[in-house]
Amino acid sequence: MIGLKIVYVANILVAGWISFTSLFFPKVAVRSIFENSVAYSEIIRLVGSLWGAIFVLSCLGLIYPKRMALVLLFQLIYKGSWLLAVALPAILAKKPFPSGMAVFFLIWCLVLPFVIPWKTIFQ
Repeated sequence: MIGLKIVYVANILVAGWISFTSLFFPKVAVRSIFENSVAYSEIIRLVGSLWGAIFVLSCLGLIYPKRMALVLLFQLIYKGSWLLAVALPAILAKKPFPSGMAVFFLIWCLVLPFVIPWKTIFQ
């Protein structure tokens, strides 16, 4: 249970910052979060909305850790698919991509399988 709460706190800090920056200062997000690997577009704000939802659900996860575990499964799926479909091809082609984000996603994909309460999710 403590591992779940640590993950939710990390989500609150990271997703909250990315959400706020992407929604209200998208050009700053392009430079900092996305490391100038993408051009500015309103898609940045869409990403901010997604991360805002993760922020809100993670806040609820502090109160209801097992009930909110689906948000962690969602993150595992989308972060893993982004690593495979975007980061890996960019690395192989030596093209720019947000490497800081990729490292964070990789760490999360390695940690989440050990903290997700699988029995609860599939009951």
